[in-house]
Amino acid sequence: MKTLNFPGIVAFFFSLLIVSCSGGGGEPTESNNNTNNSVTSISLSSNVVVTNVLLGETIIFTVTTNTNQNVSSLAIISVGGTAISGNTFTPNTAGTFSVIAIYDNLTSNTLQVNVEVLSTKFNKRVLIEDYTGTWCGYCPRVAYGIELVKAQSTDAVSVAIHRGSTSSSSGSYDPYNYSAGDLEDLINLEGYPTAMLNRTTLWNYPEPNNVSQVTGLASGDADIGLALTPSLNGNTITLDVQVKFGGQFTSTNAKLVVYVLEDGLIFDQTNYTSYYGGTSVISNFTHNDVLRASLTDLLGDTIPSSEIVADNVYTKSFSVAVPSNVANASNMTVVAFVVDGNSNAALNVRAAHFGDTQTLQEL
Repeated sequence: MKTLNFPGIVAFFFSLLIVSCSGGGGEPTESNNNTNNSVTSISLSSNVVVTNVLLGETIIFTVTTNTNQNVSSLAIISVGGTAISGNTFTPNTAGTFSVIAIYDNLTSNTLQVNVEVLSTKFNKRVLIEDYTGTWCGYCPRVAYGIELVKAQSTDAVSVAIHRGSTSSSSGSYDPYNYSAGDLEDLINLEGYPTAMLNRTTLWNYPEPNNVSQVTGLASGDADIGLALTPSLNGNTITLDVQVKFGGQFTSTNAKLVVYVLEDGLIFDQTNYTSYYGGTSVISNFTHNDVLRASLTDLLGDTIPSSEIVADNVYTKSFSVAVPSNVANASNMTVVAFVVDGNSNAALNVRAAHFGDTQTLQEL
C-alpha cells in the first residue's frame, strides 16, 4: 500500500504560489497611478493689496489649485526672480517686484508687488474761522467756546473775521471790520456768529458745549506739514512758509493761504449771552486773533502742481509792509494753511509769532 508524501505536496503548492505572485502579468500598483490628473492650474494670491505695500510689511502668499487645494507649503514662490523660504515675504527695499509660484510643473499667475516707503506724516491742527463783530450780541458765545478749546488743546488755530460797518455812527459799527465777502459767499453765511472748522464744517451750536467737535478734528495726523519763520525789521514783515507733502497726499489742486492777525485789541463788546458775566456790554473787551491782512488771496494762491511731490518742500517767501490797520506790530502773529482747491477744506494749519523759527513737525 502506497502512502502520500505530505511534505512534498506542501512544497509543490508553495512553489506555485510564488510563481503566481511574481509573474509579469499582474496589475500596476497604486504608486504608479497619477493622483494629480485633475490639477491643471494654480493661482497665486496674497493677504494684502499688493499695489500698496509698505516697507517692512509682511506679505502672506497663498497658492491654490483649480481643485481648491491649498498647496502653499509645497509650492516654490519667487519674488523678483528669487525663491523665498515658505510663503511669507517681508520686503526690506522699495520697488516693484514680480511674484510667481510653481507647483507640480504648473506656473501661477503673476502678482506685481509695489513696495513703498512709509509715508511721512505731520502733526495735525484745526482751523477755526470765527465770523464775528463787536456789535454782535451773540458773538461772545463763540469767543468763549474758543477759550475752552484752547484750554484743552494747543492744536487749534483761531482767526476772528470781524464784519460790520466802518461808520462809527452805525449800529453795526466794528473798528476791525475786514472785507471778507468772498469767504462768506464760499460758506453761504447766513448770520452771526458763524464759526467754521477747516473752512467746510460748521461748529455746532452751542459752541461751548461742543468743544470735542473741534479737538476731534485736531486728532490723528496730517499728510501735509507747515513751518513758518516770520521776522520784523522796522516796518517790514519777512516771512518764509514751508509746505511739505507726505506720500499719501493725493490732491493736485492745493492752495496756500497766509493771514496776518493782531491780538490785544480793546473795544466794547455787545453781549446778549450769559457768558462773561452776562452784562449787556462787556466794557474794554480784549479781541484776539483779529484778521488784519491776507498776504494771499482769501481763497488761496495755487501751489504749482510740479511742487506737489512726495517729501518735497515747497517754500513761499513774503516781504511786505506792516498792514496800516495794525495798532501794535508787537502783537502780530501769522497764520498759514493749505486748502484743497477742489473741496476748499483746510488740510493743515500753523500759527507763529514773530521771531519764531519753526521746523516741520514730522511724526
